[in-house]
Amino acid sequence: MTLRNRLTALGLVALVLVFVADQGSKTWILQGLQLPLLGRVDLLPVLSLTMVWNQGVTFGLFKADGAWGPLLLVAVAIAIVVALAVWLRRAESRLVAFSLGAIAGGAIGNVLDRLRFGAVVDFIHFHVGSWSWYVFNVADAAIVCGVAALVLDGLRPKSRGADERLAGPGPAEL
Repeated sequence: MTLRNRLTALGLVALVLVFVADQGSKTWILQGLQLPLLGRVDLLPVLSLTMVWNQGVTFGLFKADGAWGPLLLVAVAIAIVVALAVWLRRAESRLVAFSLGAIAGGAIGNVLDRLRFGAVVDFIHFHVGSWSWYVFNVADAAIVCGVAALVLDGLRPKSRGADERLAGPGPAEL
């Protein structure tokens, strides 16, 4: 198996792990805990499970109202997942491959929510005193962490060795 194929496989493993964790947590929130009936469950002084049906994108930004709004967000998310898949096939490091897979897995998890419910299931809520962070889910966390890792990777100096291994043999080696 080539390095590129191993990196692609790593990205696909990340995608599946994030998707399963996201959908499993949402199933438990909806059917096990039945958070829509409870509304909120305080776990710690700074952490609650709070039921929110998010009609926007990550952290409720860009709310999509109307009949076409959710479908437009689904179409955009699918286009992004396709672009991530193309990028994954070209990934040059484990960090990039894993991050791309995590982002795609989160995006697919939220797309499935939109198709099933017309909104995304959000439930993780951090707060301190009167300060409150957005309510989010496992998919959102994976997307944000994946993007942060890609940004950090982009800021890191690159070694020539990785680029040369992926480029294949040079003219002198043929």
